[in-house]
Amino acid sequence: MSGPRSTYLDAAGFEMHITEWGERANPALVMWHGLARTGRDFDEAAAALSDSHFVLCPDTLGRGLSAWARNGAADYTFATYGEMAAAMLDHYGIDQLAWVGTSMGGLLGITLAAGSLRERITHLVINDVGPDIPADSAQRIADYVGNPPVFDTVVEYETWLRRTYAPFGAHSESFWRRMVDTSLRRTEAGKVTVHYDPAIVSLMGENNADLDVWGAYDALSAKTLLFRGEHSDVLPTGIADEMVQRGPRPALVTVKDCGHAPTFADQRQTATLREFVSS
Repeated sequence: MSGPRSTYLDAAGFEMHITEWGERANPALVMWHGLARTGRDFDEAAAALSDSHFVLCPDTLGRGLSAWARNGAADYTFATYGEMAAAMLDHYGIDQLAWVGTSMGGLLGITLAAGSLRERITHLVINDVGPDIPADSAQRIADYVGNPPVFDTVVEYETWLRRTYAPFGAHSESFWRRMVDTSLRRTEAGKVTVHYDPAIVSLMGENNADLDVWGAYDALSAKTLLFRGEHSDVLPTGIADEMVQRGPRPALVTVKDCGHAPTFADQRQTATLREFVSS
């Protein structure tokens, strides 16, 4: 088991940060995070799977240690993210891969697996998101992502983060400590805030075509698995049931005592991932 290693590369004209795990000779696995998160969210799963896979956990443009957009909303699109993902794969010489995507990362995975990366993504894990996001849930996300708080201390920030991401469910203190350490940045005034560009919220705008992926979903040919948090408001049971009956007809894994979204930090979830991406 090898990692983590922090790497920076030019991807479609932007500096992209990637956390690498495992050996390059192993089968490739890309784990792509949610809207306002970073690639470090997958540390537990990436560490566990690095004995059998070369795991890449990128920070999306505008998040974590990757560059921010030059043109605001015009760059914060699946078209740009897809170009960056392809550049990353080309950099490593990866022809085929498994993709695990949480929330936004799942929608991006659907889009790419049915489009520009159709011949490269062989396995797709869609984590707690569907082609039809309820309007009230989208608004909830937009409200907190687009209006990031600013705190005097990290302790205050941690209280907010634990409350905001309580739907992740019960986790260890080490999990929450990493979440805090990898999710904050200092402002020019020395205050504490979130580690992303607030302009990323443009993805959640009304009638955004990036969120309309039923057509792409129905066109998927990759082997597909669907995860859902038992209490998720982003992937209602009705949409999950429809997904099971359409397109790639994935098996559905429901994670108990969890909302939006499962983190794969649990050994049982990781074991399910391992079995699927190795099949």
